[in-house]
Amino acid sequence: METVLKIFDYARWTAQLPSLSKKYQSANPYPHIVLEDFLNPEALDECIREFKELNASDGWINYSHYNEKKKGLNKIDLLPQTIKETINELNSPAFLKFLSELTGIQNLHEDDSLEGGGIHQSGRGGFLNIHADFTAHPHQKSWQRRVNVLVYLNEDWKEEWGGKLELWDKKMKGCEQEVLPIFNRCVVFSTDADSYHGHPIPMTCPEDRHRRSIALYYYTEESKPFRRATFYQARPGDGNNKFMIKIDNAMLAAYTAIKGKLGANDKFISRILKIFGGKKK
Repeated sequence: METVLKIFDYARWTAQLPSLSKKYQSANPYPHIVLEDFLNPEALDECIREFKELNASDGWINYSHYNEKKKGLNKIDLLPQTIKETINELNSPAFLKFLSELTGIQNLHEDDSLEGGGIHQSGRGGFLNIHADFTAHPHQKSWQRRVNVLVYLNEDWKEEWGGKLELWDKKMKGCEQEVLPIFNRCVVFSTDADSYHGHPIPMTCPEDRHRRSIALYYYTEESKPFRRATFYQARPGDGNNKFMIKIDNAMLAAYTAIKGKLGANDKFISRILKIFGGKKK
């Protein structure tokens, strides 16, 4: 009989909720928390093994344009068993209850379509410019995006390789926190219109190493959700890059509008945006 791994220790984490919730909601530059040893390490070890076998999968979306260079896979049917089980656990009613109590945001619900999320991977030279995420689901008129959960799967990740998640202040004056993407570290944060984050410096990891994560997004039902595409920001000192960042933002905004109306997919836009992706190879 196959053994089913326990993925999330509800008793352990629920017992800490009063202090964790206070820490989350009082954090700067916006509500967030970094949690260590988040999931069952045996389950994540299996996720890593499965992740490595997916490298040649036709299901990957190549997000390669001026503001980012990474790959993503968000089709649940194409994901291997343990990764799928882990995502299903983090989208379960029990976890949603935990997440609502942690963040103070009631009535959170999952996105089974994994829009923009699922699993992410970037290699040497990969980067993600500082940005605030898209604010509403492109295919659900009443869904306001509220919370991100990122779980990192990077064993023996060296600080000098880069890839740190940067959390920037709301006025884009400076980075207020850096998070190294090490194995079984989880970052939870609120996705407001000015929750700026990213890892903008191209990574220097060896060619055979990758920055990998599970990325899940959560929503609430709203009568009139605020809608805006992913919005990239130039950092102080970015100089001439500001112009190209603005062009890329305009392309993304146009695509997001089309996507909501016509149901176009991210593979299509990744090919279009790649035209503008000559900055960081």
